[in-house]
Amino acid sequence: MPNSNKNKIILTGDRPTGPLHLGHYVGSLKARVELQDKYECYFIIADYQVLTDQLNKSKEIEKNIREIVLDYLSVGIDPNKSTIFVQSQIPEIAELYVIFSMLVTFARVKRNPTVKEEIRSSGIKKPSLGFISYPVSQAADILCVRANFVPVGKDQLPHIELTREIARTFNRTFKKVFPIPEPILSKTPVLPGLDGQKMSKSRGNAIFLKDDPKTVEKKVMRAITDPKKIHLGDSGRPEICNIYKYYQAFFPEKAKEVKELCQSGKLGCVECKKQLAKMLNEFLDPIRQKRKDFEQKPKLIKEILEEGRAKTQRKVRETLKMTKEAMGIEYMISNYSN
Repeated sequence: MPNSNKNKIILTGDRPTGPLHLGHYVGSLKARVELQDKYECYFIIADYQVLTDQLNKSKEIEKNIREIVLDYLSVGIDPNKSTIFVQSQIPEIAELYVIFSMLVTFARVKRNPTVKEEIRSSGIKKPSLGFISYPVSQAADILCVRANFVPVGKDQLPHIELTREIARTFNRTFKKVFPIPEPILSKTPVLPGLDGQKMSKSRGNAIFLKDDPKTVEKKVMRAITDPKKIHLGDSGRPEICNIYKYYQAFFPEKAKEVKELCQSGKLGCVECKKQLAKMLNEFLDPIRQKRKDFEQKPKLIKEILEEGRAKTQRKVRETLKMTKEAMGIEYMISNYSN
């Protein structure tokens, strides 16, 4: 029986701020590998979005794009099944962003609770216009390929709702061009950093997919566990232990055993960490090996991104043409030759 979902489009991706970590794997990468067999998937590397809050790190973006592609390939994202592209290589997306910015008020964008939280957590006292309006840019990323679904975490739902509003406003004002994209909400609990805070490169609390075995072991051994479980015989509280959350995310069957032994005082934190480090390294070994193999093929990465650019640009040019024709501004359409 043919897969009817293959006619449906998914758009998701990452900002190139550095290599990806276990939180990315649990929260999105694992699902993407499965989704690429069911849908037409576009994975965007949103490099312009890095500039919204890390303008001073622009020179690192090119290296980080390569890191992300290597991570994608190493976990099983297949460029023969999915399309990987870099946002800035498709200038037509920026054109759609300009058009979409006319369909939403500045006050509406500023009310976005996620934007408010990101301004607060970033510590930026004078956020740029690009920072505040990046949900509109994100709407252009999603609608440029006329995506039907967008896999997101709970915190991103306000952005998707704004995208849906923009699509509805355009379709109502001019002509139906855009689908109203539906969020695919991640059902996986957010994996905390080793210190219990949000996993982040800047906090130094993340295990990266590319970390070598010794680095993984050192990071796990430094992780914060139950502060009241000091001695081997002490009864532990797995529900508040960061290490236990990693067992739950990656080794659910082992987690049941660990929970019982921890609560009964038969498993100490040091031994628990050693077991986890060993199991995580066994999990990461094939990923690291694939990454190492792909690192030896720099031309392949360029080819993947070029093929992704070409395919995406054809789709986006079609979208932009439909958009301008619906608005009656086709005089703005230049020569879209392939």
